[in-house]
Amino acid sequence: MSTDAAVPASTVTRGQVLAWGLWDWGSAAYNAVILTFVFSVYLTDSVGADLPGEVSANSWLGYSIGASGLLIALMAPVIARRADAAGRRKRAVAIWTALTIATMAGLFLVEDDYTFLALGLVLLGLGSIFFELASVSYNAVLSQVSTPETVGRVSGFGWAMGYLGGIVLLLVVYVGFIAGGGGVLDVPTENGFHIRLVALVAAAWFLVFAIPLLLLVPEVPASAAARLGILASYRALFADLRALYRDSPHTLYFLGASALFRDGLAAVFTFGAVLAVTVYGIAEDDVLIFGVAANVVAAAGALAAGFVDDRIGPKAVIVGSLVGMLAVGVVLLVVSGPAMFWVFGLALCLFVGPAQSSSRTFLARLAPPGREGELFGLYATTGRAASFLAPTLVGLFTYLFASERAGIVGILLVLAIGLLALLPVRRPAV
Repeated sequence: MSTDAAVPASTVTRGQVLAWGLWDWGSAAYNAVILTFVFSVYLTDSVGADLPGEVSANSWLGYSIGASGLLIALMAPVIARRADAAGRRKRAVAIWTALTIATMAGLFLVEDDYTFLALGLVLLGLGSIFFELASVSYNAVLSQVSTPETVGRVSGFGWAMGYLGGIVLLLVVYVGFIAGGGGVLDVPTENGFHIRLVALVAAAWFLVFAIPLLLLVPEVPASAAARLGILASYRALFADLRALYRDSPHTLYFLGASALFRDGLAAVFTFGAVLAVTVYGIAEDDVLIFGVAANVVAAAGALAAGFVDDRIGPKAVIVGSLVGMLAVGVVLLVVSGPAMFWVFGLALCLFVGPAQSSSRTFLARLAPPGREGELFGLYATTGRAASFLAPTLVGLFTYLFASERAGIVGILLVLAIGLLALLPVRRPAV
């Protein structure tokens, strides 16, 4: 792989780091509000409540999110490679973020009737694709706002900003639009209007906080490598993979292992709120309060883990986090009731942030300068290549055992396999 120089990290200012982190803050609008705590619950618990047939809305949600992974697996590394070569990472972030925001705004059209479920699932699937492609180039920018000595802290700061942004936005939409049926703004609730309006607010939130990165963070210089067409880019990609396997096989091993456990981490957030309502009896309105608490705990975990990451390395943080999640997940399989979910659900969230943040720094420490986007594209591709596993297993176990609780087993299986695959991977230098 090439070693073209990136923007010198020594010239990066705190303002640029903050601008980078604000994208994570804004992206909480998609992760926390749309995909996890509000709109996915609305789709499964309201829109799809009277869905005819044997397949539940929960299962369809799992299949929809899983299916979106195919296009990402095909597109991410080549798109990121071309953005690296052209020196257009920020433009790539801008384009895919704008498309994500458009799908979020489109959710306003999803009324509270099962005939709108397909539209909602398609928009969520497309949003997941666009958001992941935006995240690929965004993650690559990490090398432009950090040094090898600070990459763990900067990555942890970004994740914490995402969680904290989720807290603020969840409180805004809960108090303003949802609490008591319509919130303090007394928004009409007929046909799910108050939830549909929340989708528009979330879209505007993401738009506003994505702008600082585009204005303040310097662009990566264009690569000296020739710009290739689409087919030539795929040929070059396969050549790079062969070289990567020959020169740095543990990088490929990490990509495979992280694909598995990251799919499990994503499933925790995708299905957590749904399971809170359907399995543990938490009131739909209270899910947002739990979401606020969960984001506080996850942010604290990510910030603390960033310092640990810089001292002892990301592998130890990831392994410890996965072991903790598996232990807590087994407990959640056998306990019942809202109180138990509050205790052990929050314990689970404590480990999610560190695993996500250190997974990003693990790869950032391995990436050759100037090729971060391509490697994070492979990171997204391997992740999405496995992204059907947890959602599909959640849907499958739910269907086979006619129990929403059984879906938790599918998530735990993916986390456990990912942990086992990670253990033999050599840790990167700190």
